Amino acid sequence: MTMTNTAPASPAHDDRRAKRNVAVLVAAQAILGAQMPLIFTVGGLAGLMIAPSPALATIPISLIVFGSMTTAPWLSALMQRFGRRLGFVVGAMGGALGAGVSAWGLWIDSFALFLIGSYLTGIYMSAQGFYRFAATDTASEAFRPKAISYVMAGGLLSALVGPQLVKLSVDATVIPFVGSYAFVVVINLVGAWLFAFLDVPKPAAPKPGDAKGRSRAELLRDPRIAVAVICGMVSYALMNLMMTSTPLAVVGCGFTTGNAADVVSAHVIAMYAPSFVTGHLIARFGAMRIVALGLALLAAAGVVALSGVALTQFFISLILLGVGWNFGFIGATAMLTQAHAPEERGRVQGMNDFLVFGCVTFASLSSGLMMSFGDDVQTGWTAVNLAMLPFLILAGAALIWLALRPKDALAA
Repeated sequence: MTMTNTAPASPAHDDRRAKRNVAVLVAAQAILGAQMPLIFTVGGLAGLMIAPSPALATIPISLIVFGSMTTAPWLSALMQRFGRRLGFVVGAMGGALGAGVSAWGLWIDSFALFLIGSYLTGIYMSAQGFYRFAATDTASEAFRPKAISYVMAGGLLSALVGPQLVKLSVDATVIPFVGSYAFVVVINLVGAWLFAFLDVPKPAAPKPGDAKGRSRAELLRDPRIAVAVICGMVSYALMNLMMTSTPLAVVGCGFTTGNAADVVSAHVIAMYAPSFVTGHLIARFGAMRIVALGLALLAAAGVVALSGVALTQFFISLILLGVGWNFGFIGATAMLTQAHAPEERGRVQGMNDFLVFGCVTFASLSSGLMMSFGDDVQTGWTAVNLAMLPFLILAGAALIWLALRPKDALAA
């Protein structure tokens, strides 16, 4: 398929091409995205197996998120200059390389090598984060929230496939978890071919006199962008905080690795299943109200988790966590896409994902440390859930502050 450098002629044409691109990105989210629930299920357990200290068990997952944070700015700049297709292929190759190095680290019992592989996996995670933005590149303003939502809905299949691959692969080799990472290599090498069908125009080369857009500092002073970034950071970081420690908490409370995989599977389904309606809800009620609902559901997840450690409570809290993330993160993304000019796209999106995954990295690191608090797993699990409160207050206050600002001030 030939990519053109010209913009679509009309809004109707925009949405025809946008819907075709959304179909490709949904498939990518479903197939390539299956590696993320798989890795987040086994990463902490594999780390616990070879880490020099149990407190370092979640460091591999933290390195994935840190890799995503540090690669987002240059990957966004790469796509701004050369197009989405190249950026997404680079992401898939990074995922394949990272999984291969991680498998090698497990095979030779090298925690340091396992960490290097985890960081390289972050290149894929960063690329996947841009799928939602790519869905809006050729979409009309009315279709953008739905395009974001549909692409996120593609994660529903990955939520079903990923944890089942854990069960099939965890003991497929003499050394546990090596087979899981081998599956990830195959997923990336096969899934990369999907982007041959992506038809997003390459950005036009800048010309003298073209608008360059605002600086990063100016963008962050825009109330709409600042609040969207804060809500995105809090939604994603708190989801990661709980999800990273969940397999350790489930297994530590006497349940099996299979039980942990089922809980994570239910959580990831809850993350993506609402996406079939989230875009419609945003179009009807506004992004800010949907973000507020998402934050309320994240708070409810923490309350349920604090109520006990029965398997049912793990399931309910992680399902609420998934739905809360969906509404909070997709709503924040929709707010962001409405607050910047086309020439600011690469700068805004790279900056946003750098900040979001920076907070997610901090949350992931904190998760492992908190789980080592006290004399038992339950004490650590309690610490993880109590830590959510101040960040929910921050995001909620920012959202209220934005809602109370005069509309003419926001327009200015």
